[in-house]
Amino acid sequence: MTADRPGAPGLTLSVRRPGQEPACRHFGLASVEHQVPIGPGTVFNTGSVAKQITAHLVLLAARDSLIHLHQPAADLLPRLKPTDVTVADLITHTSGLRDAESLLSLAGLRDLDHYTADDLRTLAYRQRARAVPEGRFLYSNTNYLLLAELIETVHRTDLPALARRQVFTPLGMHATRFRADPRQVVLDAAAAYRPIKDGWQHTQPPVALPGPGTLFTTAYDLDRWLGNLHHIWQQDNTPLPWAETIGYQTADHQPYLYGPGLYADPRPGHTAVFHYGHEHGFSAATHLTREGLRIVCLANTTDLAADHAVAAVLRALDEHPGQDLHELLPLVSGSTRRPARPAADGRQDDGRGHRELGRFTCDEVPGTLRLTRTGDTLHLWRRGSADRLAPAGPATWAGNGYNLTLPGHTDDIASFTLDLDRAPGLAYVRLRPS
Repeated sequence: MTADRPGAPGLTLSVRRPGQEPACRHFGLASVEHQVPIGPGTVFNTGSVAKQITAHLVLLAARDSLIHLHQPAADLLPRLKPTDVTVADLITHTSGLRDAESLLSLAGLRDLDHYTADDLRTLAYRQRARAVPEGRFLYSNTNYLLLAELIETVHRTDLPALARRQVFTPLGMHATRFRADPRQVVLDAAAAYRPIKDGWQHTQPPVALPGPGTLFTTAYDLDRWLGNLHHIWQQDNTPLPWAETIGYQTADHQPYLYGPGLYADPRPGHTAVFHYGHEHGFSAATHLTREGLRIVCLANTTDLAADHAVAAVLRALDEHPGQDLHELLPLVSGSTRRPARPAADGRQDDGRGHRELGRFTCDEVPGTLRLTRTGDTLHLWRRGSADRLAPAGPATWAGNGYNLTLPGHTDDIASFTLDLDRAPGLAYVRLRPS
């Protein structure tokens, strides 16, 4: 599937070689129902691409001695229970703090329920210790939610105002803003969609979480940001941007590292920093090489992936290094499709015929979970519906995005451990009848 589809959402793609003007192409509609095309001024939600802006603001605060990167984050966030977690740990995802958004379904929230940054911070502050050993990478939006609170505390202002004053206005990023309130209207913003059988459906729920996400911007503004980042990189003359200030840590995919809101490829000849974002139907990707190649892609539908488009550009540039960018961009628009996921069959399990195994609670997550059994199959109930768990080992059962591990036989379960992809090590115990 290509990005250029009549009557469909699409994407915007910008590529700039060092010392040249950017080449840009825009495909599809910013608003399907109003038939508004995506153009140079279309604003997109960039998801986790926002993390590099948040990290940049933290590093500026450290430069100005408002904070110290190796001080305990609890010095500034007194509700944070793991007192050995440093500010640098939050930046590099080595805090071991679980991703609070991953815990929402365990706490009973449904996909389109409204929640706030305060709701997620409440979940974060229930965590009593690191979920993984010190120094181990665990990607968690909680880290950047807390970083936003931290710099708001030291600057005595909110993150949107701080970012506007210290980054967006000085760099001429006039279309860029953090949205702190989901009711706020963002001018020229694209709507986000997912494909359904007869057309398109809106996907964006009423949530705004400045810090780990909720950055709205254009490809033009992100190109300006990458130009500033490259200037910092050259000025510091370091292997990676800000490398003398913050140590890059081993990330979740080799050979990549993670630094100030940026993944990094440190290999000679491949040195680059990048980040991807996926948020409620939007996707975004930025890529900056040490030589100064800048690539930005922003999309507004779940079936087009911005990171795939950037990867296609990099392949095309490698295969045809001298090709004119205006000729190259239409060629890569067909390499943006996200792999399809199997569709649910729509059947709802009502629990009849299930054997009850108990209700379970965890000190670090509000709410209860329920386990049932049918034959040799376990079912985990949350939000009123059941996940069918498949055996994955002698005592391990696999669900969608998590594993459940039992300490013994399934006939009498007193406890289990739930390991979500970004929130491992949740210890659940059975509630006894009162």
